[in-house]
Amino acid sequence: MSILNNIINEFDIALKTLSDKKAGTDREYPPTPVDKNTSKLSKKEKDLSIQMMRVNHAGEVAAQALYRGQAFVCKDKKIKEHLIHAGDEETDHLVWCKKRLNELGGNSSILNPIWYASSFTIGAIFGAMGEKTSLGFVEETEKQVVIHLQKHLDKISKKDKETIEILKTMQADEDLHAGQANESGAEELESPTKKIMEFTAKVMTSTSKYI
Repeated sequence: MSILNNIINEFDIALKTLSDKKAGTDREYPPTPVDKNTSKLSKKEKDLSIQMMRVNHAGEVAAQALYRGQAFVCKDKKIKEHLIHAGDEETDHLVWCKKRLNELGGNSSILNPIWYASSFTIGAIFGAMGEKTSLGFVEETEKQVVIHLQKHLDKISKKDKETIEILKTMQADEDLHAGQANESGAEELESPTKKIMEFTAKVMTSTSKYI
């Protein structure tokens, strides 16, 4: 596939991701059916769940871009396949977050195109540093996401069983992906790099919460 075709393909994937048309792997939607009479949320509880899921949806948009950016510049065929496969599995999270947002009556972040473009660029930069560094970036990203999801699980109303099921499933998947990256030869990132990653993630999450 030529460079031009690769670029066109990436634009197509970006548009599908941002328009919520990118298909997942057909995994079952985590929440099990519950009696709606026992799962009513107050306005405050519902608004909090909407904010949390808007943030998580934006995070999944960014995750798609990170994997695509890394895969775009990756020269190792095996690692490239690993990155693309992990990204495809992450698409399930994107689909679930959007579906839950719709169920709650919330909207996704209008800044998602910015998160996608910036994350693709960051992914490509780290990917260009070599396969081990690229995998190290994946591992550290997933570790930080696991911590982030736990904070959301601690905040969300215990009555919102549907959202809790989604976040727990996502958390388990992220932990698995971190382990897979480590097993594939990930190189641990330097502390300053980790701090920068934490800061950029904080900017995205705090902004997406409201916009």
